[in-house]
Amino acid sequence: METFTILSFVFVLALVAFLTYRKMRGFNRSESKGSYFLGGRSLTGGVIGASLLLTNLSATNFVGMSAQSFSGNMTNMAYEVMSGICLVIIAFLLVPRYLKQGITTIPDFLADRFDPQVKGFVSFLFLISFVFNMIPITLYSGAIAITRMFHIQEIFGISYQTSIWITVWCIGIIGFFYAIVGGLKAVAISDTFNGIGLAIGGLLVPFFGILALGKGHFGAGFHHFISATPEKFNAIGSNTDVVPFGAALTGLILVNFYYWGTDQSIIQRALAAKDLKEGQKGVLLAGFFKVLTPLVVVIPGIIAFQLFGGKTSNPDLMYTQLVNKVLPAPLVGVFAAVMFGSVLSVFNGVINSTATLFALNVYEPLFGKGKTDQEIVRKGKRFGFLLGIISLFIAPLIMYAPEGLFQYVQVVSGFFNVPIFTVIFMGYVTKRVPAIAAKVSLVFFVGTYAILQLIIKPEMSFLYQEAILFVISCVIMLVIGKIKPRKTAYVLPTKNVVDIEPWAHRFEAGGVIIFMVMASYILCSKLGFAGENGLTGMTALAILIAALISFIGVVFFKRRDKKNKAVIESTHEVTIK
Repeated sequence: METFTILSFVFVLALVAFLTYRKMRGFNRSESKGSYFLGGRSLTGGVIGASLLLTNLSATNFVGMSAQSFSGNMTNMAYEVMSGICLVIIAFLLVPRYLKQGITTIPDFLADRFDPQVKGFVSFLFLISFVFNMIPITLYSGAIAITRMFHIQEIFGISYQTSIWITVWCIGIIGFFYAIVGGLKAVAISDTFNGIGLAIGGLLVPFFGILALGKGHFGAGFHHFISATPEKFNAIGSNTDVVPFGAALTGLILVNFYYWGTDQSIIQRALAAKDLKEGQKGVLLAGFFKVLTPLVVVIPGIIAFQLFGGKTSNPDLMYTQLVNKVLPAPLVGVFAAVMFGSVLSVFNGVINSTATLFALNVYEPLFGKGKTDQEIVRKGKRFGFLLGIISLFIAPLIMYAPEGLFQYVQVVSGFFNVPIFTVIFMGYVTKRVPAIAAKVSLVFFVGTYAILQLIIKPEMSFLYQEAILFVISCVIMLVIGKIKPRKTAYVLPTKNVVDIEPWAHRFEAGGVIIFMVMASYILCSKLGFAGENGLTGMTALAILIAALISFIGVVFFKRRDKKNKAVIESTHEVTIK
């Protein structure tokens, strides 16, 4: 059995590497900044969507979110489903602005809107978040998955801690090859292939899990699945759940806006789009699939609960236990390979973003005068390599986190995510708020959040804390802007790096995604599977109302867009005359 697992694992890894190499052969390998950091601004919608999804959908989600649904209910699906709403808004509002400006990194905008000091502060926060949070979490969760699927601890007769250390370093060394050698183009291409495998493999786990519940009969297993523990399907969380519903509509929305719209390691895919149409297609495609991801990252936790019972010393191990129990041995190897690929995707994507931020926002402004693009890229690579090495030492230490893997990720991210989003948000929606306001806001937000998490430790969800601090920080910036405004109003520059004609069907795609979000919450509530009677006529009525709201929204925005185009065209004609 182990032989089949290992052979299928090696075959899939080799296949993805070969296909990536073939795709890279025709790509310009010059080490210009645009080529290495943004893939030559050549990415299409399908590649962007797959790369966005896989960079997010890693072992952290599979392992950590399944552990949460195993221990609780489906409230944590908000991290996935609410991303759909945020990605629609990002595709409509942020991506056009980014591509219009022709920026390479998010801090580039902050330098233009505020000053180089704000850019440097935010770049520093990005780099700290990468090395202490994003990279270590990815490596550690991937190590859990790989060590458990291949029984590394038992095969080599080593301790669990040692197996984690060894696997973390193996993943890291391989990840450096993609990130440092190939740049964003290699990352995005390998993401596409791994993304297909991860989607298929992720769906196979609940499929075979339901078969196991029905002892080989899918129909019987599905009936048992939806009727045995209806309380598990409730996504409308109370204050005692992982994600209270109020927090999902406030603090979590802000977290998702930061992550999908301003996190350099994520939005860099959209910045590399060949034009606005492809950028919007890619972001909306990611939004469509994000709404569906609870099927592969949350549902398995409920299946594991029904198969194994609710008692375990470590819920983070439940997902891999389920995989080993329900999947045939060759499929375990295939799924382990694409899981491995997803870990590499996040790891090398963040390493590439780290190199980008350091090279363009730190090294080039301070030491880059007279330096060639090749020298600047090499410095970025070396710095990315250094931070990657530091992360390899930090990652295994997360096994001692008391609150579980996924919750640790979210709480620690609060030191970086919403504070950065706050200044970017205010930079776009205001024209007179000065640089000093952004600096005060960043210091206040990070400092206050640190006091709340490390000293006061209130019972309130950290998501509510972030929402409150966001409002206060915005008020602070507005007050400072009133007292000491910029001398001149900020005007968004246009560099025409790529074609910024929007995608014609963006509103229809956005409407479908919004409907899917509403339908997901209807089904995963007491109106749906979590109710005493399961699906009823009220469920159908609620879904019908959601569809009607989405349709009205699409019609409204299409008409408004048509009117805006007519106004612009008439104004242009008057100007010519």
